[in-house]
Amino acid sequence: MRGYSPRLPLSYDFDEDGAYSLNKKIIDSVRQNLKMLILTNPGERIMDSDFGVGIKRYIFENDTLEVREKIQSRITEQVGKYLKFISIKEINISPPNSNDENVLFINIKYHVPSLRINDELNIDS
Repeated sequence: MRGYSPRLPLSYDFDEDGAYSLNKKIIDSVRQNLKMLILTNPGERIMDSDFGVGIKRYIFENDTLEVREKIQSRITEQVGKYLKFISIKEINISPPNSNDENVLFINIKYHVPSLRINDELNIDS
């Protein structure tokens, strides 16, 4: 079967896809691209030092409104630059539970107008 992109992390799948497992639905490929944009640190991508939100850079920041706004702004800016086909509807950043103050839960609700699909991505950092 044909696919849209390799599924990350790479895994062998000689029986069905050839050398590597593939994303067979376009929304899976879109979700993976958004996740990679958020997890990639600026400077990490060769030939494009601005690419990426670098969410792990905020791991030791205090959980303040200012930091949350900075993360939201960076996500919106990066999606607008690199994933123009995605329309961000809502970004929620909050602790996943009151017991762990050192983790942020990020929920991104987005729309892909050309596909008429709404989806969301959840990331724990």
